Amino acid sequence: MEAVNVIIGIIMILSFFGLVWYCVKGYNLMVGFFVMSLFWTALALIGNQITPNSAMEGQSLINVLTNVFQTGPENYGKSILVNVFFGAFFGRVLIDTGIAATLIRKVVELGGDKPRITMSLLCIVTAVIFTSMTGIGPVISIAVIVLPIMLSLGIPSPIAMFSFIGSIMAGIFGNVVNFKQYQAIFETANASYASYDYNEYFPFGMIAMGVSLVVVLVVANIFINKKKTSYAWAATADSGNVSDAPAISWISVILPVIGVVVFKAPIIFGFIFSGLFALLTCGKLKGGFTNIGRMLSKQFSDGAIDVAPMVGFLLTLSMFNNAANYASPYFKILLGGVMPQSALLLCIAFAVLTPLGFFRGPMNLVGCGAAILAVVVSTAAWPVQFLYPLFAITTVGPQHLDVTQSWVAWSFGYTKVSTKDYMKMSIPTGWIIGIILSAIVFILYGSLV
Repeated sequence: MEAVNVIIGIIMILSFFGLVWYCVKGYNLMVGFFVMSLFWTALALIGNQITPNSAMEGQSLINVLTNVFQTGPENYGKSILVNVFFGAFFGRVLIDTGIAATLIRKVVELGGDKPRITMSLLCIVTAVIFTSMTGIGPVISIAVIVLPIMLSLGIPSPIAMFSFIGSIMAGIFGNVVNFKQYQAIFETANASYASYDYNEYFPFGMIAMGVSLVVVLVVANIFINKKKTSYAWAATADSGNVSDAPAISWISVILPVIGVVVFKAPIIFGFIFSGLFALLTCGKLKGGFTNIGRMLSKQFSDGAIDVAPMVGFLLTLSMFNNAANYASPYFKILLGGVMPQSALLLCIAFAVLTPLGFFRGPMNLVGCGAAILAVVVSTAAWPVQFLYPLFAITTVGPQHLDVTQSWVAWSFGYTKVSTKDYMKMSIPTGWIIGIILSAIVFILYGSLV
C-alpha cells in the first residue's frame, strides 16, 4: 500500500511540473489552478479508497468536496477579498486625485537630468506607493507615467521595465493586503498561526523592502553599464491631468500602514479614512452629497474592476490551497525524510531553492507552495514568526518579478521588451534577494526555533 502512496505522490509532482509548463506558456492561471484543485482532490480521494489518507480521516466525500470547493473560497472571501476590494478603492483614489502622479513628477524634478539618480528616486517612490496599492489597474496607471520618463532619460527599455517591476516587488514586501493574503494561507495550514499579525511582521517587511530595492537598483545599474543596444520606443507619457496634488495630501500614500502599525486600526478603516483624507485635501469632496456619493461609488467600482481578474484567480487558488492539504500526506512520504529539521538548515534550503518560487512553483505560496507549507508544518513545530518570513521571501520576490504576473505580462507588450532580456535580470535578482533575506531571517528569528 505504501507503493500506492508513492505513485500518487509522484503523479502529483509530475502534475506540478505540468502546471509550471502551463504557466510558462502563458495560459489562464485561474483555470489552471481550478483544474489542479480538481485533479489533486480526485487523486487524494482515489488514494484514500486504497489506503487511508490521514488528512481525510473522519470526512465523507461530500465533506472533502465542501472543504475544497465551498469552504475554501468562502473563507478566503470573508477574510481576504474585502481587504483587496478596499485596497483597490484606495489605489483608485490615489490615481484619480493625482497624488501618485504628483509624487512621481516631484522626484523627477529632484533627480534632474541625471538618469541613474532619477531612476533610483522613481523606484523608491514606486516602492512606497505599492506598500498600500495593489492590482493591475494601479500598476498600469503608474507605469504609463514612470516608464516613459525613464526611457526619455535614455535608460534602455529592459532596464526601465525591470527596475519599475522590481520596485513594485520591493513595496509588496510591506503591503498590508498581501500580508493578509499569505497569512490566511498560513492559518489554513495551522490554526495556531492565526495570531500572527502585520505588526509582528512589519520590521521584517521593511527590511525586506529596503534590501530588495537596493539589490534591484544595483542590478539595474550594472546592466546600464553593459547595455549597448538601443530599443525602439513608441509609447508616450500620460498627458492627462498635470496639476499637482497639495503637499499635505501626499501623506495619504502611507496612512493605511501608519494606521495599522501605530494605531492598531483595522485595515479596511485605514483604507477608507486614507481615501477620504486624500479626497478632502485634494478638494474632491465638492458638488453636494449626491455627486460625492456617485464619485465614491465609481471609484469603488473602478477599483473592483482593477482587481477582478486577480479575485477570480485568488478564489480558485483558495480551492487549490485546501486541496493541497489532502495532497500533503503524499508529499510528506516523498519529501518528509529530506526535510530540514533545524533553523539553519531550513534557511539554507530556502536560500538555495528561492528560484523554485518563480512560475508559481513549489516555494511560492500563491502557487504550489501551499502543499509544501503543509509538509513543512507537519514535520516540526516551527514558530510562525520564523516560518512566515521565509515563505514571504520565496513568494513575494519571485512572484512579483515573474513573467506569469499579470502586470509583468502587460509590461512586455507596452515596452516591447523580450522575456529573455528581462529574465536575465529578474531571476538572478530574485535569487540574490532570497539568499540575503534568508540569512536575515536566521539572524532575527532563528533563535525562536
